Amino acid sequence: MLLRRAVTRIAAALWAGVVLATGGAMTVPAARADGMAPASSAVVFAYNRFGEDQLPNSSIRLDQFESHIEELQDGDYTVLPLPEILDAIQKSKPLPDRAVAITIDDATKQVYREAWPRLRAAGLPVTLFIATDPLDRAAPTHMSWAEVRQMANAGVTIGLLGGTTMSLLGRPLNEASAEIRRAADRVEAELGRRPTLLAWPQGEYSTALQDLAGTLGFTAALGQQSGVVYSGADDKALPRFVMNEAYGSIDRFRLAANALPLPVDDLTPDEPLLTVNPPPLGFTVVGDVGDLGRVACFAAGQGRMKLERIGDHRIEVRIAEPFPPGRTRVNCTMPVPDGRWRWFGVQFVVPEKP
Repeated sequence: MLLRRAVTRIAAALWAGVVLATGGAMTVPAARADGMAPASSAVVFAYNRFGEDQLPNSSIRLDQFESHIEELQDGDYTVLPLPEILDAIQKSKPLPDRAVAITIDDATKQVYREAWPRLRAAGLPVTLFIATDPLDRAAPTHMSWAEVRQMANAGVTIGLLGGTTMSLLGRPLNEASAEIRRAADRVEAELGRRPTLLAWPQGEYSTALQDLAGTLGFTAALGQQSGVVYSGADDKALPRFVMNEAYGSIDRFRLAANALPLPVDDLTPDEPLLTVNPPPLGFTVVGDVGDLGRVACFAAGQGRMKLERIGDHRIEVRIAEPFPPGRTRVNCTMPVPDGRWRWFGVQFVVPEKP
């Protein structure tokens, strides 16, 4: 109960003026009778680097990471392997309330030296998304293939980030396809099995890339927009809460770990690579999830947005100013009983001007 009250206070403070992120769409099952989570939902965390203080936007401090592990061990959470969660999500099977998965993007040396030993000691499963080129050229900043094999043999799920960590957006589709195929071939050659999970490099994707991921045999692809994975969400654009030094406080971690989905359908625009800026953002909330008058949306760099309700379930977000070139995010949240928050967000990419 103390944690729940703390989460309520933290959330109110955060959403008074702090912007974070997420994404997803499709048709979802009805909410539970108590108005809380759908039968299958889970929070997925994303980490990148560890203990590299000069990179606060991509690295988490080790003391922060240790506090996250301690919270997962001591709190009312069930930490599961990501494939187990996604299998339940895709089959609409029930998951425990506060189900959590841990993911890491990029197989740097610090993952092997710092993150994995701590996770292994705590008995927490993890998924590692790897970029294969740094491993192939034996980059001193990255793990070796032997170290990746050791982690895989110890039960770590290995997914694919790509050949590099560079965004696939803006490249010809055949070039993106060739890179993903080449990287997947390398993982299969080194580990004996082909990856079925993909993390979008830098969290950037388009509808064409989503279609490509399905064509290439990936069962799911994950972004870097904040939000909760739920049954019916777009399985080629699943959200994750990114943890770094700047946004890795234990308060934010608890807020995210206790989040519930705000299930939506009919998302517009459905293309995250913007051609109209600011975008005409709108979505339909699915199911009886509570008082939609309590939904608030925040745009990166612009704060709280004006909302317009259309009918009982449609929400249109009136974004005041164009977004600058590059990645940008909009987050929508709604408080629910027990001090928790429903969360939906999107990440857009504004093309650089020629």
